[in-house]
Amino acid sequence: MFKLVRLMAMIPVLLAAVACSSMDSSSSGSGSSSASGSARPELEQKARDAYRTLIEKTPKAGELATKATAVLVFPDILKAGFLVGAQEGNGVMFGPDGKVMGYYNVTALSYGLQAGAQTFHQAFFLMTPAALSYLNSSDGWSVGMGPSVVVVDEGKAKSMTTTTLQSDVYAFIYGQEGLMAGLGVQGQKITKTKP
Repeated sequence: MFKLVRLMAMIPVLLAAVACSSMDSSSSGSGSSSASGSARPELEQKARDAYRTLIEKTPKAGELATKATAVLVFPDILKAGFLVGAQEGNGVMFGPDGKVMGYYNVTALSYGLQAGAQTFHQAFFLMTPAALSYLNSSDGWSVGMGPSVVVVDEGKAKSMTTTTLQSDVYAFIYGQEGLMAGLGVQGQKITKTKP
């Protein structure tokens, strides 16, 4: 109960953080090359742990990884809302060899009947070089524009085969804690950040 109250109290702070990161995205999103080492070791370790959890619980995600150009993992996204909702989190992109390719931030605002707070993990499997190029060349990728994204739920994961993959990006949302329904990727903005 205390955790829920604490998360609800963080709604104004989270809304302010989303607003600030949106304003800062134009300056931080223009960072040039990919990271070659562990510039943010704590975030990288959390992302690796969250990714490992996904692969262990959803073997199809492991099969998807073998075909992916890159995997972007957000280990801790916080979503909170009361009529107005916001979500924010930082993530790491890994190449097929497991090396860090860059660091990213995800934000979103939403309106409507909603109340509660929760944290969750999210992983994007970028299947084509064009999807990766779009993410890195755009001034923040507004999910829903650009590359096609398919959100993979438990049922879809069971029926997926790597021979029928047709989308540019596959997204997994998992590890939810807290009380809030209606998770999705529509309306999220993903921006490359400095290491």
